[in-house]
Amino acid sequence: MTACFHCGEPIPAGVDLAARVGDASHAVCCHGCAAAAQWIAGLGLADYYRLRTEPAARPDEDAAFDAWDRPALQRMHVREHGGSEPGERRAEIVFVVDRLRCAACAWLIERALASLAGVAEVGVNAAARRVRLVFDPTVARLSDAMRLVARLGYAARPLEAAALDALRRDENRDALKRLIVAGLGTMQAMMYAVALYAGSFDGIDVATRDFFRWLGFLVATPVVAYGAQPFFRGSLREWRARRLSMDTPVAVAVALIYVASLVETIAGGREIYFDSVSMFVFFLLAARYVELRARHRAGDLVDALARLQPATAERIGDGGTETVGVHELVAGDRIRVAAGASVPADGTLASAACRVDESLVSGESTPRRRTTGDALIAGSLLLDGPVELIVRHVGADTVLAGIVRLVTRAATEKPHLARDADRRTRHFVVRVLVLTAATALAWLALDPSRAFDAALAVLVVSCPCAFALAVPTALTRAVAVLARRGVLVVDGDALEALARADVCVFDKTGTLTTPRIEPADVDAVRGDADRALGIAAALEHGSTHPLAQAFRAAAADLALPVASALRHVGGAGVEGVVDGTRYRLGHADFAGAADARDRLVLADDAGVVASFVVRERLRDDAADALAALAADGVALDIVSGDATNRVGDVARRLGIDNWTAQATPRDKLERIRALRGKGRIVAMVGDGINDAPVLAAADVAVALAGGAALAQAASGILLAGDRLDRLMPARRIAQQMRRTIRQNLTWSACYNLSVVPLAALGLIPPWLAAIGMSASSLVVVLNALRIGAEPAPRAADDIAQPVEAAS
Repeated sequence: MTACFHCGEPIPAGVDLAARVGDASHAVCCHGCAAAAQWIAGLGLADYYRLRTEPAARPDEDAAFDAWDRPALQRMHVREHGGSEPGERRAEIVFVVDRLRCAACAWLIERALASLAGVAEVGVNAAARRVRLVFDPTVARLSDAMRLVARLGYAARPLEAAALDALRRDENRDALKRLIVAGLGTMQAMMYAVALYAGSFDGIDVATRDFFRWLGFLVATPVVAYGAQPFFRGSLREWRARRLSMDTPVAVAVALIYVASLVETIAGGREIYFDSVSMFVFFLLAARYVELRARHRAGDLVDALARLQPATAERIGDGGTETVGVHELVAGDRIRVAAGASVPADGTLASAACRVDESLVSGESTPRRRTTGDALIAGSLLLDGPVELIVRHVGADTVLAGIVRLVTRAATEKPHLARDADRRTRHFVVRVLVLTAATALAWLALDPSRAFDAALAVLVVSCPCAFALAVPTALTRAVAVLARRGVLVVDGDALEALARADVCVFDKTGTLTTPRIEPADVDAVRGDADRALGIAAALEHGSTHPLAQAFRAAAADLALPVASALRHVGGAGVEGVVDGTRYRLGHADFAGAADARDRLVLADDAGVVASFVVRERLRDDAADALAALAADGVALDIVSGDATNRVGDVARRLGIDNWTAQATPRDKLERIRALRGKGRIVAMVGDGINDAPVLAAADVAVALAGGAALAQAASGILLAGDRLDRLMPARRIAQQMRRTIRQNLTWSACYNLSVVPLAALGLIPPWLAAIGMSASSLVVVLNALRIGAEPAPRAADDIAQPVEAAS
């Protein structure tokens, strides 16, 4: 019976349908497969059929996709933010794709989604089966994207704990089943091989010898046909894509050993290798299973974060308390959280005080005390209670969802280290295949009876598995360790740069110091001081800049007016309309004040309304963090837009000789460029909106997770919990990762240089080559697991001593 070209299922009798792909017409089983195949070809993605390793799933176009456009679902899974251009809108979602099997599937989904109008960015992680989609919500509809995914033959689901559990469970079960089959086959094949080896010394009749050989064939066949299936699929995919990797030599070796043994068994030849091929597959699957478990542990952070947010919440209404789904909450709702429960949404504490555990969200192991008006983060565990909470952000807009997005972004973007490793692996595979052929030809000329054994030993023993695993295992492990310690790696390349950085440039306000404003520090020129403070806090509404937070904290007891038409000017201030009057808040020049010394000024078109004295305190962990960096040979620099006396005072207290004050964003950028022009490797640490261009220009950008969203977007590393004392431990892990990568690559090179000549000389039998190759892969994986094995250093206490800056 003919199989469908698209999905591979048998075509029912009487069905005469065809899809035209390229210049050929192919039989399909239904109109859905015909439409899918022709649509894929119409997008110019017909190469998918050449790259895939197995048939696609049948499209399910009867599913309801309009649910993806419902506000309740989008509140939970879609986050909207501004784009890179003024007035531009962007929305971002991470979802799970069932039936996503290989790189060809990822290639097809990525290019198909990118073809949609309004889609700005697509990232696909084939291993985790996750897709990150950034789109313009005014142009593209999420339902259209999900309908497109379904037309390709895949099923999309929101990123939830249940979906993650199912994917993890399926992957682990499949790998474990193959390992068990290979293990049982290997044990049986070795039992029969022992009888054959003993018979070769003590004498064995031909009938008994052939009987044990056929038994070996029977037990090795499931190992090769089922256990080694991933290697054959991967090799086929590599040849179709014309990009060689580790699966090709493995598949060639397994196929050669198995076929040669079968031919020798039928012909009654001298040697068979059913035990060797079973052992080869078993050890290689064992190494891959260890790698799989390591990768799963690396992904445990995202899975744990996805489980932190509860499914329901207790909402307080006029009629009492009701239990509702978290997706039903909206900003302004008042909810009740019991002791021992997880906070369901970001919000403001309305009760007197409580203690919360934010360890999985911020990496801070010490419980944090929160008082009335303080922010609580979704996913944090309430230790005291019950408490009442005013909801501020739900679903995709929470801090928790942002962490998941950042970790997912890091997983879907392959860093330079991994790309370079892939390129080296391809070259290595070519050399292995050439060396194998040369060994076979040399032995054919010297002793044809030993040609196959020697060539096979070279092919097996020099398998590039360890070489291919050297970089990704170390990088994955380092990212996972740092994430559990409150350091989020957004860009894999940032770790290597952090390890090599020799100068670290800091912003001051919000990075080294935390500003605060007291009501007594408000000098009203016109009108009431409380009114001026309320207007300033309204202008700073929605901003995460430390100064904005200081204004809102000072005005916590005031009824704030509503500000509109807000416009932030980097390094200068903010302006907006309050009660029909346009106000400007910022430096004296920006606000239009003649002389306000070191104060921030609030002004309207008629002149200065009020000025504010901004007091600062050093972050409690700043001195220790900078001292640790200096002790490691890193030069320290401060570049700030603040007044000279303020910057100088902070630099003096921290023991920093190089500092620049009253710097504009352009001045900061020029400073970074000047340092890089001298050959320095620059790490920039900042948090504000005006830091974004400088962060983007540095070799490695580090932002505080509580800082401005634009600064975070330009950063490669985020310090959760706004703790600078995590910077030096992160550098230690990055350096350990680099050392581990060098060790892995050195081990792989030394191993191959030492054993390949022995194998080429015929001194290593195929079964021993299988053990050596698998052992080398295990060494690489286990060495990578040593990264961060020592306990995490304890963070400094949260008790801060105020340090007043001169005014």
